[in-house]
Amino acid sequence: MNDNVTVVVITEGPSDQAFVKNLLGPYLAEQGILLIPIILHKPGESGGDVRFARVKNDIEKHLKQRPDTFLTFLVDYYKIGSDWPGYAESNQQSTHTRKAEIINLATAEEAKRLFPKLNPTRRFIPYVSMHELEALYFSDPVCLAEKLGARQADIDAILTQCGEPEKINDNTDTAPSKRLKKLRKRIGFKKTITGIAIAQAIGIPKMRSKCPLFHDWLTKLESLARNNKNLAKSSR
Repeated sequence: MNDNVTVVVITEGPSDQAFVKNLLGPYLAEQGILLIPIILHKPGESGGDVRFARVKNDIEKHLKQRPDTFLTFLVDYYKIGSDWPGYAESNQQSTHTRKAEIINLATAEEAKRLFPKLNPTRRFIPYVSMHELEALYFSDPVCLAEKLGARQADIDAILTQCGEPEKINDNTDTAPSKRLKKLRKRIGFKKTITGIAIAQAIGIPKMRSKCPLFHDWLTKLESLARNNKNLAKSSR
């Protein structure tokens, strides 16, 4: 039995795919986890407004392809489709942790209902990030200020107001990526270039230490490798 675990990661767009490929992939590969990032199939559309009607097709397709692989996704809560399982209830919550709990649990339950023969209970780990991937970049204000060429005091003020990176909200003017663009207004902020460079400078361990929901997701992925290794040992 192969000790490595293969996890297909459905990503919302190019920046999320680059994050998985350049940061998460190498980080989890050290633990025997192979990540395969695949951009969500959205015919004729760009990022944002990610509707579950489309995502469920990709979930089914990738669960069907190989029964020995696992599946997760990296989708932002910001501008997520209103048809998403649990969206109405989660959107009424006052805390980001409760929003995440409701929408991820509802997504897992919907996958179980739609695809019971594909064993989503064991193979599928949903992850809707609060509130955007770019929230993770606020994990290190010193590094972020340096890479953006911004005042650290402005970044500290955002964190003081919001409390922690994953609490930075999903308003069209104050979502994490919108704030980053304002901080780097003179030069411009590109998610796939500036964003990934910032992420690489900060590193996954720092992000995990400041972003509990992100940490919990990675912990679940890491458990797949541990379980697989235990199974391999028992079969020898």
